[in-house]
Amino acid sequence: MHRPSKLIFSFVSPGVDATIVLLCLQLLIFFPFYWLLTVMTDNRDSDTLTLVDNSFGRLPDHLLIEIFIRLPVSEWAQISCVKKQWASLFLGECLWQAALMRTFPSASQAKRWPGPIPQGLSKRRFAALYVGKHIFALDNDIDEIVGHTYLFLKEQLELSNMPPPSGILHGTIIDQFITCGKSRDVAHELASQIWLAVLDNLEENQHTFLLLKRLALEGDVFLPFPYSRSIKVQWRVFEKLFTDFRDCFDQADYYDVLAIAKNKFQPIPSAWFKVQRCTSNSL
Repeated sequence: MHRPSKLIFSFVSPGVDATIVLLCLQLLIFFPFYWLLTVMTDNRDSDTLTLVDNSFGRLPDHLLIEIFIRLPVSEWAQISCVKKQWASLFLGECLWQAALMRTFPSASQAKRWPGPIPQGLSKRRFAALYVGKHIFALDNDIDEIVGHTYLFLKEQLELSNMPPPSGILHGTIIDQFITCGKSRDVAHELASQIWLAVLDNLEENQHTFLLLKRLALEGDVFLPFPYSRSIKVQWRVFEKLFTDFRDCFDQADYYDVLAIAKNKFQPIPSAWFKVQRCTSNSL
């Protein structure tokens, strides 16, 4: 079995037994992580709970951070719920700085950029780079900007009861890429990809249905290229409405949206005509 590097133990405070550190590393890295969570949250085995809790309680924050950033990102939300001390680490800047440097080493060389969408602190930068890599499969100088722009648009659409008009949001995205030195064609293509990715990752709930319906009902405003949304983005809005949410229209809204779709696209899929009345339990 691979022996832990001596470097790990150089982080340990003098009062911490190296055996405890090794035990913690084994539990967290080499064994399934759900076992640890079960021990930490199950009061039926109070002796084991006390032993593990006391062992972790003696570890300094910087060593916990070194352990946590080596675990899968998918486990972090669950880890932060185990103890208040751990939750505070995930709320702080130190853990995210360490995670950023470990997962995206080139991030330290990134310069702040101009434009309306800010770069943010380490946690925001980590999320943006993660999005750029895992949603857009980017690994170049534009991955972080694309990630930040995706997060900006998704938050504007999801968190606001009355999001700004789509033209303003689209214009903000275009300005961001042009300000960063991208051509008009590249800015338009990147903005379209971001819109499509955000639309595909919205939750299927009442808020999303109302949001998509509002986007579909927005009046056409002539805007010069690249500030006009692509036909692909407009199509996706109607496609999601008539497939994912088609049972949630009332009759009047359905015919209003269908009339706009017929005006924009010819022909339209026959599946868009198959609409059922929304029941009281919808959404």
